[in-house]
Amino acid sequence: MLTGRFPDPVTIRLPRGDAATFPLALAELSGIGARAGIVKDAGDDPDITHGALIIAETAWAAPGSGIWFVAGEGVGTVTRAGLSLAVGEPAINPAPRALIRDTLIDAAAELGAPRPDITVTISIPGGVSLAEKTMNTRLGIVGGLSILGTTGIVVPYSCSSWIHSIHRGIDVARAAGLNHIAAATGATSERAVQRLYDLPDHALIDMGDFVGGTLKYLRRHPVERLTIAGGFAKLAKLAAGHLDLHSARSQVDIAWLAGMLGELGGEPATLATARTANGAAEILGVAGELRERLARAIAGRAREVALATICGKTTVEVAIVDRQGGVLARVGT
Repeated sequence: MLTGRFPDPVTIRLPRGDAATFPLALAELSGIGARAGIVKDAGDDPDITHGALIIAETAWAAPGSGIWFVAGEGVGTVTRAGLSLAVGEPAINPAPRALIRDTLIDAAAELGAPRPDITVTISIPGGVSLAEKTMNTRLGIVGGLSILGTTGIVVPYSCSSWIHSIHRGIDVARAAGLNHIAAATGATSERAVQRLYDLPDHALIDMGDFVGGTLKYLRRHPVERLTIAGGFAKLAKLAAGHLDLHSARSQVDIAWLAGMLGELGGEPATLATARTANGAAEILGVAGELRERLARAIAGRAREVALATICGKTTVEVAIVDRQGGVLARVGT
């Protein structure tokens, strides 16, 4: 806007002082401002916006107005309390706002210009449909995606966007005064909990494999009551002490599960089959009349691990749900 030129690639300073360089996919200059965009590369993080075009549009604003942010196409608006932004604000989080603001001020200073008065509009073409695949609606963000970030760097395989959404979901539930939330490993388990308690959508936390991230955040930001719901295999991992339930980072201990079946009175032939099982579901299948007792024992162990992790006054319930959505066991009701 000051020189009529677009640096390409463009380099910015990240919040921790690192630098990052991006090639431009869009560069347009107009009489009132400019538009620039990059194609997002999420690397190994399973981010729904991987490959999306992210556009920043700047326009001169009234003298003395400072730097303001607007939600453009595909970027949502906050409608529910509990997030780091006020209701009615565009869903552009404080860290990205600070990064953009500092970058604009630095660029002006380098060119000998005064502190700029600018309106910044962030857009993501197609963001409305992409947002349908996220937790934004549950968080009270409508009309598109969120512009997230704290450090500007995503650690590979961290699934940081998902964990961020879990934390924001807890914040929204607390701000709404809810005393009971449910964290589920998947959609089937979540529907089972809804049938049990008729909880509102913003009481439901889609935690996926990140039970550790959920419990540790609740340790610092407690609620009165928590229900953890998941399948037998996932919660068998939690019962064994694993806080990341992803198959790449934790495995079901077949020998341990077979041993538990033995403690419950399993027949020698049953135990022999269990020790050679290919997975937790197979052990549950051969357990026969001990099936529900085994599920309850696993739920109890999982609850103990959760309580030890959360280290607080939160009441914890664990529900094991089968693939048809039936509740096999509940402990801590």
